[in-house]
Amino acid sequence: MISILDLTEQYRALKGEIDAAVSDVFANGHFILGPNVRELENAIAGYTACTHAVGLNSGTDALYLALRALDIGPGDEVITSPFTFVATTEAIGMTGATPVFADIDLNTFNLDPAAVENAVTPRTAAILPVHLYGRPAPMRRLLEIARPRGLAVIEDCAQAIGARVDGAPVGSLGDAGCFSFFPSKNLGGFGDGGMLTTSSAALADRVRSLRAHGGRVKYHHEELGINSRLDEIQAAILRVKFPHLETWTESRRAIARRYNELLSGTTVRTPEDPHEDRHVYHQYTIRTDRREDLQRALRASDIQTMIYYPVPLHLQEVHKPLGHRRGSFPNSELAADTVLSLPIYPELPADAQDVVADAVRRATPLAEV
Repeated sequence: MISILDLTEQYRALKGEIDAAVSDVFANGHFILGPNVRELENAIAGYTACTHAVGLNSGTDALYLALRALDIGPGDEVITSPFTFVATTEAIGMTGATPVFADIDLNTFNLDPAAVENAVTPRTAAILPVHLYGRPAPMRRLLEIARPRGLAVIEDCAQAIGARVDGAPVGSLGDAGCFSFFPSKNLGGFGDGGMLTTSSAALADRVRSLRAHGGRVKYHHEELGINSRLDEIQAAILRVKFPHLETWTESRRAIARRYNELLSGTTVRTPEDPHEDRHVYHQYTIRTDRREDLQRALRASDIQTMIYYPVPLHLQEVHKPLGHRRGSFPNSELAADTVLSLPIYPELPADAQDVVADAVRRATPLAEV
């Protein structure tokens, strides 16, 4: 079986360092907000060109606490994509604000700025772009929409650590960047974990308070917060992995370029590489009108694929009260009906990639010349 992701390779390569780092945590007995969390926060802040990074329990919590820290809540609207994981709108809903969807650009799978601009109302408080699959959202244009109107911009960077826009790291462009360290992410731990980045001292201070039950001093609570602290064991593991992130990212990018070459001449639509920005290929996602046939053929060849995401958020039961129907956001719906993600991870062998590409070619008609 060629898996869409194999996490065992990284562990085998780093086993000695990871095991030692975890043993050190057990030995020193400091399990919550200890030295590993502080050092990882400093490393991620530097990597994202931000002055502050706050370790949290998950990427979902990072989104939620960013919104809370910006005082976004009931009566407010937050514009985001309907073609993403539910955590994005889950965080909006948990604040009491209302998610407002804008359609995507089918070429990028990210928010279409024109659709975002059309979705702005007097109740709009923020724009929440998702850097889907590791490709940066069109931040220049989104910031041009947001800044004159006084709208906050919160970046969902869960799939995009290391991505850049005009050389600037994602997570540094808006008011806050929200990262996930879920095991499958480009920088993944051995459980849940997240991080918020910002260059606002006030925002970072508020998030640190909110993550610790709404208090800056132990047993003194200024507001209702939550318990969302990055685990010291996860931070220790992530610190071992972090120095390898750039090498892994370049490997993902090379694999994506090779896929594009191997699949040229077929009818599948391969992802564009935005040469002006840096795509980090958390997923390598193609589009095909014959997805079920292709997925079935690849499964028969022992090749695992995934569909991210089969049902756009505006058609999910949880968002039924918003009143959207099929046809409301046609590009997102078409993407949900045609996307298919192929195996990609830094250690994917070239011969395995050849097998995947050959199976796609055999199951896919050639493009007309």
